[in-house]
Amino acid sequence: MIPGVIAKRYATALLEIGGDSGQLDALVDEVARAADAYDASAELRNAFENPLVPAAAKKAILGDIAERLDLGTTSRSFLGLLVDRRRIRALPAIATRLREMADLRRGITRAEVLTALPLSEEYFEKLQRELERITGRKVALDRKLDPSLICGVLVRIGDTVYDGSLVARLRQLKETMLPN
Repeated sequence: MIPGVIAKRYATALLEIGGDSGQLDALVDEVARAADAYDASAELRNAFENPLVPAAAKKAILGDIAERLDLGTTSRSFLGLLVDRRRIRALPAIATRLREMADLRRGITRAEVLTALPLSEEYFEKLQRELERITGRKVALDRKLDPSLICGVLVRIGDTVYDGSLVARLRQLKETMLPN
């Protein structure tokens, strides 16, 4: 089955469970933390994906991870289901899709904000208000550092990019000074 289809099916099921139980925000957060842990550890991925590792050992590893990440019952059961069905590889895609679907349900638009240096909370609050004014929707910021920008900010909302980085300014200057 195509990974995107798998992610959508599982994310849809989690969205319904979270919505019905009133724990959607917690479920989105827990699945995202589990996906981050899975992505961060090659040993963990190898253990779950290796068919020679017994199912009982995989369950023990999963229990330990769930305890360390302080996951709720629903998240633990969900991860157990993925391990049982050998779909744990789809966890990062499921987490991403679940967050997107939950945001859509709540009317939130995600904006990826890349900055060269860490900026103040006040700056991000102003940026968020301005993006909400421009888009006419509630905006949540996903902040990331990217030193290659040298200075400034780059914002992506869907297919729209607002590039206020020094790299972009230098590129513009170069294009105006060196015509083709």
